[in-house]
Amino acid sequence: MTGFQATSELSSWGRVVRARQDVVRPHWRDQLAAAVEEAGARPEGGLAVGLARSYGDSGLNSGGAVIAMSGLDRVHSFDPATGVVRADAGMSLDALIGLALPHGWFPAVVPGTRFVTLGGAIANDVHGKNHHDAGTFGRHVRRLALRRTDGSVRELTPDDPSGLFAATVGGLGLTGVIAWAELQLSRWAGAFLDSEDIAFRGLDAFFALSAESVRTHAYTAAWVDCTGRGRNLGRGIFSRANPSPDPRRTLHRPPRVSIPVDAPAALLNPLTLRAFNAGYFALKAARAGRRQAHYDSVFFPLDAIGAWNRLYGRAGFYQYQCVVPPASARDAVAELLAQIAASGEGSVLAVLKTFGALPSPGLLSFPMEGTTLALDFRNRGEPTLKLFDRFDAIVREAGGRLYPAKDGRIGAGMFQAGYPQLAAFAPHVDPGLTSNFWKRVKS
Repeated sequence: MTGFQATSELSSWGRVVRARQDVVRPHWRDQLAAAVEEAGARPEGGLAVGLARSYGDSGLNSGGAVIAMSGLDRVHSFDPATGVVRADAGMSLDALIGLALPHGWFPAVVPGTRFVTLGGAIANDVHGKNHHDAGTFGRHVRRLALRRTDGSVRELTPDDPSGLFAATVGGLGLTGVIAWAELQLSRWAGAFLDSEDIAFRGLDAFFALSAESVRTHAYTAAWVDCTGRGRNLGRGIFSRANPSPDPRRTLHRPPRVSIPVDAPAALLNPLTLRAFNAGYFALKAARAGRRQAHYDSVFFPLDAIGAWNRLYGRAGFYQYQCVVPPASARDAVAELLAQIAASGEGSVLAVLKTFGALPSPGLLSFPMEGTTLALDFRNRGEPTLKLFDRFDAIVREAGGRLYPAKDGRIGAGMFQAGYPQLAAFAPHVDPGLTSNFWKRVKS
């Protein structure tokens, strides 16, 4: 296959990291086979990507080959009686929900966007608001086919004795190209959830609400005011929900609006960030209480806005997401929020959530028992990177780690300290595959 075409430039979802690379878009299995072998033979190696929603550089391969998988999106089989589905790795969660929900099924785990492919969800072992109840996406993968650059194809299950399945789940696309996957879906009556929003003031209140809610609700997460200081430090809105018995199976709609151009760089500044966070807290606190909500607004609120990443301007943005273990979570999160507030930077969408104790299936899976904090930061160059260095010191001291799917700048030391199974993972890497992220952290 000779369909690789040079690109002038591709960027990550955060639009900070950009790369020139050769891209091919296969639509048939034989095209995929040829593309994988050709990509692996190139000096700079190859990488498979889905819908390019990774924020950093784990989905980029500067100077190398990229296989865009979204054209391989066919359903192989679906059993409405058992909720078992097998589909190409390029199928999106958006399409999977459209297939499954009318029959009373829903993906067992969904991240914050439905615009992610099955292969991408597995390669990043994504998590959702129900981690304490269902674990990561990879826990619900029954079987997958992995195509290697040497031409071999391995069919893998969770009990694979070689360790290749565990390396592939959360393996960032480095062990081979996932061709298809078989998943177990979750039974849902309809498209709605019984949801409750609760205003809280301070981290002690957050942790108390979280400890209570994980026993009673399948889905939990909180928005936190990352600009709050003093008595406002750690205030936020805690959301919890359970699937509703309401049988209506109303599907989501396409994005209603789209951001046509890059927002002005001055739109997000310390003044507007503080004003937004204060206003949002006041509004949500006034409207707190119980309601019935559609899954789209609970799980995928940003999907309602096309190209929302343009709101951060031409320079783009970083997302910083960490997890810290239970013993150090309270102090580490408080210190991180204090650093953010003092910096004048921050996010309009800061998410705070606890992860449960269910073990992740992948050697490099991000979630572990503890508390995760995720925030977007406008790209201000060196000041932003120095702020992240201070965050790294807090997270590392607390025994935590960062999420590779969101990262575009950590060094090898920080990554290796957070992922103790890296040595077990490395032998499973396909020598013909690589990424900008892997080149940076493996040394």
